Amino acid sequence: MWTTMAQFTWVDAVDVLIVAFVAYQLLLMFKGTRALQMILGLALVYLASRIALKGGLLTVNWVLQNLLGVWFLLIIILFQPELRRALATVGLRSRLLRAFAKREEAYMIDEIVRSATSLAAKKIGAIIVLERETKLSDYVDSGAPLDARVSRRLLESIFCPGSPLHDGAVVIQGGRLAAASCLLPLTLTSDVSEGLGTRHRAAIGLTEETDAIVIVVSEEMGSVSLVQAGAISKGLDAQMLRRLLVERLGPPRGGGSGAKPREVAAPSAISG
Repeated sequence: MWTTMAQFTWVDAVDVLIVAFVAYQLLLMFKGTRALQMILGLALVYLASRIALKGGLLTVNWVLQNLLGVWFLLIIILFQPELRRALATVGLRSRLLRAFAKREEAYMIDEIVRSATSLAAKKIGAIIVLERETKLSDYVDSGAPLDARVSRRLLESIFCPGSPLHDGAVVIQGGRLAAASCLLPLTLTSDVSEGLGTRHRAAIGLTEETDAIVIVVSEEMGSVSLVQAGAISKGLDAQMLRRLLVERLGPPRGGGSGAKPREVAAPSAISG
């Protein structure tokens, strides 16, 4: 051991630090996703194969080594969206790409605002969920996967009556429309106004559990609301909705969990 320590140079220290940094960043990127569980499983299989090799269990080691390769491919195939988002997160740390991301975010907000106000004018109901820090993978899995760029035409097509995907919510992850026809939890609280329908109750239910932002278009009133942390900003026009989205799509200031449903009077809010 002392011989090994004596041969340890600063190059070896840098080598170890780089590997540790990369491993730490990978764990941060996959935190909260099911990919992390599979990676931990992969690590356990690798550990078991090393123990089997040390113990002379050659057949067990051969099986585990082959299983390791299959498992690695399964992670890449099954968690392609998570891996893509993780790599995108790494890219967003550069100043140039952050500027590009800001531009994409502005485009996404504009498309959402235009689609919401257009749907409200036609009295077509809609519910649009924007993921923030809390992962919404379980809700995405309950719907139909899309993985498409957010656009007014696509959103209006999804919520058009008669469309096979118009029931349920669309979920936007990482600036892309991840899925449509997603099921959301309804709030169980009795403090919700009786005038609010199922979409508002689902928006409140989701934002009570997560830090997501939800936009609701009421087909009865033809109005647009924004729900966050159980609070509803009602009667929003295009300008107010755009301003709220720009303000609130920044870093979270607190979890939505535990918030009591309440109605927030938006500036110049329209009744209903």
